[in-house]
Amino acid sequence: MIREDAVSEEPDFDPYHPDCPSRQLVDRVGDRWTILVTGVLSDGPARYGEIAASVGGISPKMLSHTLKALERDGLVTRKAYAEVPPRVVYELTDLGRTLRPVLLSVEAWARENAPAVLSARERYDAS
Repeated sequence: MIREDAVSEEPDFDPYHPDCPSRQLVDRVGDRWTILVTGVLSDGPARYGEIAASVGGISPKMLSHTLKALERDGLVTRKAYAEVPPRVVYELTDLGRTLRPVLLSVEAWARENAPAVLSARERYDAS
């Protein structure tokens, strides 16, 4: 739900409210494919095949869906070149680049804490 602040004309986006549009952004940002695709694009523009090769395990359907969703949200641009064969390049927008440090933190946390999480899972599953 978007609440209007009495002092400001800017709406207050509250992702804890089920109807608030900011919750959709939390879903998008927290999605593993978003994290990995933006990680690839943080190195610069890339073609579909380059992204697919870099993100192990993503299906063509899911990669297409992720790229379209990121484009819709203004995080990625898609540029098609009139060449034979056709060439399409994806790139992070300025807005998408602001998200990258946040996602790098999530990536780093996962790398650093994977052993502890795996150990906790083993203990839990053994009990």
